[in-house]
Amino acid sequence: MKYCDIINVEVKAMYYHASQVKDIKELVPHISNHKKPLIYFSEKRENVLVYLSNAVEKFCKENNFKWDEGWNKWASYGFDKDGIERIEEYYPNALEETYKGVSGYIYSVEIIENINKQEDIPFAYTTSDSVKVDGCEYIKDAYEAILEEEKKGNIRIVRYVEFVKTKKEWLYKVIKREYNDPNITLDYKYFLENKFKNILK
Repeated sequence: MKYCDIINVEVKAMYYHASQVKDIKELVPHISNHKKPLIYFSEKRENVLVYLSNAVEKFCKENNFKWDEGWNKWASYGFDKDGIERIEEYYPNALEETYKGVSGYIYSVEIIENINKQEDIPFAYTTSDSVKVDGCEYIKDAYEAILEEEKKGNIRIVRYVEFVKTKKEWLYKVIKREYNDPNITLDYKYFLENKFKNILK
């Protein structure tokens, strides 16, 4: 019996962490965007679904782009004033392309002693300590799971057609700035060149 099957029970967890890695018994800090080893958590289960897939990594692998360094993180989500997570599509069918058919696990932890609140992300926390897992939920399809949370009102999705009506100018500016960054990694450059040809031409 798989470890996730053993503990796939209702756990009154305070913190959630998503990963494509199965059978994790203890979460271990890794070098993060903050340039130091951390584990990221959210108090809301639905908020960690976006971490089950990375658009840059998925696109590059599907197109056989070889990259041996860490994949650039891609996050097209934010939060509305009421704290509801809002996922925005920066290009057509972005949500489906990134998450459809992707499986993974949501690990839950009841208590974390050394934990710090992330001021820039609602309901998010980090810790630099290893943490034992209390519960595990298998997610068969991240895309379907996100759509289910949208139906419940726990996630808001702004499809591309609606997004560009009000943020087209902002998107063009951001993509050009990111692409022209002298420190851009090759995986991210490849992703931008293919997903935003109309902007970068």
